[in-house]
Amino acid sequence: MGRPKTNDAAVKERLVACATEMLATVPQESVTVRALAAAAGTSTAAVYTLFGGKDGLVGEVRDRAVAGLFQDVSAVATSDDALADLYALAAAYRRWGTEHRHLYTVLFGGVQSFDPSGAVGTRDPVRPLLAAIDRAVADSVLAGEATMIAVSLWVTLHGLVTLELAGAFDAATAETAFPSTIHAALRGWATPAVFRSLRHTDSAP
Repeated sequence: MGRPKTNDAAVKERLVACATEMLATVPQESVTVRALAAAAGTSTAAVYTLFGGKDGLVGEVRDRAVAGLFQDVSAVATSDDALADLYALAAAYRRWGTEHRHLYTVLFGGVQSFDPSGAVGTRDPVRPLLAAIDRAVADSVLAGEATMIAVSLWVTLHGLVTLELAGAFDAATAETAFPSTIHAALRGWATPAVFRSLRHTDSAP
């Protein structure tokens, strides 16, 4: 019997899947090349052949997480209502996080750091959020510096999704808490002219 292949697509996908789960569920120091290879049912050589080592495999997981979140938030249609768009972006973020809990945990649990002062890349998941905030500020709907508004909304959204993934909310509470909390965060940045209408909004647009 010949030696098993260590560089085919199936092995690559198993390694990525195992790395994603391990990075999200076990201590970082436990995620070794040997442990990754064993979990994927392959050899340590495969990790080096396919990814150049552990760092390359972790980078692949990170890149897939970033690309997946970017794809989902970028698919949100743009309308003439910037606030409705912001809510839709928040809903898309939550949906991606709950449908890809391990990737979400990896992305925001240490593999990918959030730098609110850093440059925004063309495929950065925060780009659609910043674009909607810029429109809302330009339309005198929200008032403030766009980056700080984005940080505020992300902190709120990340907290909601993280608690939901941790099982802190039952399904009914999660469905109620999400719209009311996101709208409350938007009200906090609203200009006086639009505050009154937002004050009574407690469900999705």
